[in-house]
Amino acid sequence: MRKLKIKFVSSLIISLFASCTASAEVKYTDQQKLHDLVQQISAENIEKDITKLVGFGTRHTLSETKSNIRGIGAARRWIKSEFEKISSECNGCLKVYFQKDTISGEKRIPDPVEVVSVIAVLKGKTDPGRYVIMSGDIDSRVTDPMNSTSDSPGANDNASGVAGVLEAARVLSKHEFNGSIVFAALAGEEQGLFGGKIMAKQAKKDGWRIKAVLNNDMIGNISGINGVINNTTARIFAEGTRQSETPKQARTRRFTGGEVDSPTRNLARYIDWMADRYIPNLDTMMIYRLDRFGRGGHHRPFNDLGYPAVRIMETNENYNRQHQDLRTENGINYGDTLDGVNFDYAAKLTALNTVSLAGMAWAPNPPAKVKISGAVQPSTKLSWAKASRKEKGIIAGYKVYWRLTDVSQWQNSVFVGDVTEYTLENIVIDNYFFGVASVSKEGFESPIVFPGDAGSFGE
Repeated sequence: MRKLKIKFVSSLIISLFASCTASAEVKYTDQQKLHDLVQQISAENIEKDITKLVGFGTRHTLSETKSNIRGIGAARRWIKSEFEKISSECNGCLKVYFQKDTISGEKRIPDPVEVVSVIAVLKGKTDPGRYVIMSGDIDSRVTDPMNSTSDSPGANDNASGVAGVLEAARVLSKHEFNGSIVFAALAGEEQGLFGGKIMAKQAKKDGWRIKAVLNNDMIGNISGINGVINNTTARIFAEGTRQSETPKQARTRRFTGGEVDSPTRNLARYIDWMADRYIPNLDTMMIYRLDRFGRGGHHRPFNDLGYPAVRIMETNENYNRQHQDLRTENGINYGDTLDGVNFDYAAKLTALNTVSLAGMAWAPNPPAKVKISGAVQPSTKLSWAKASRKEKGIIAGYKVYWRLTDVSQWQNSVFVGDVTEYTLENIVIDNYFFGVASVSKEGFESPIVFPGDAGSFGE
């Protein structure tokens, strides 16, 4: 009899646990506008742009700048002209400019060289000081990182990323957004991430409220060195704890969590969410690492300054095509040439960027000053700052999210209306991770914000 009572109590506990975790599963408003954007991305445009960039022979940072047909100077002028053409078709909606600085005394830039990126800004209408950024890298290289004269097509690495940025600009420039969207073709990546460093530093100086950086570095290869051919997956690299975290913040995080809920990680979850809902036949892998093992990319300078930034790229790399002199050895073709790029796949990842940027820019600002309490209590209380006056016309309210601590994606949510606090009754704070998202009147959601400094997207 005693055993039966224990079994009954255990079953009751299991039943209650199942009901509180499953009864509030995530409910999401599907956005036809985002489906429409996906349909507008053109693989043909991407192929033309990659072909044009490859046609400059080399785009090495130290290469020719005066020629109109060869070298990085010709490439960056062409990219700027394309942004200007896009802007002319939307009545000057883009602010297009070169962003530059002179670099010298570096291992890969020993003598003074002007590193010049191309930036195009689509200003938001209600909150123009809030930015989301899509970037790709202009420059290319061969085996010797200092060889600036040999042909270096850089078809996949990284003409594919720049072509994606241009195509996203063509599509998104036809719309107005609440926040600002930036399209960036960054220079100097192969020589030391200098374009990203210049841009991140300037953004900090100018007070940009950057909520997301989507760095696209190699988005066109589907045939890996491992023999796998796959056009249905992509990777999102996202670091955990902020580089700019203070000792005091680290101590708080030790007791409250947040190692897997930095704004960068929740940005990755947002992009993964978009892939599941809007990009047919694409599954994204969220990789909990800054970048590939021991390697780097142009999102890192933004991470270094505390901004949420991820790297989006193909799943299976072919190292025979990366940083290689053009040659054939033992029947193997080396070099980053056009035949190694799958343009439909590049379009698919460009579409992922496009809907992610649009979703965030149409959504309100991510909630600020998110706090949580509930230690030694049966319920969990979350609070956040009131939306700014300029967003009152677009915000519908907020959604509270939670998930089990060993699960990567959010499992449960509840829309709580236009309030600044909410209590989850009988949801114990110790057993879950929590977050809050802002929701527009159209149903567009911001990335989810984990409570405290560890998860903050800023003001």
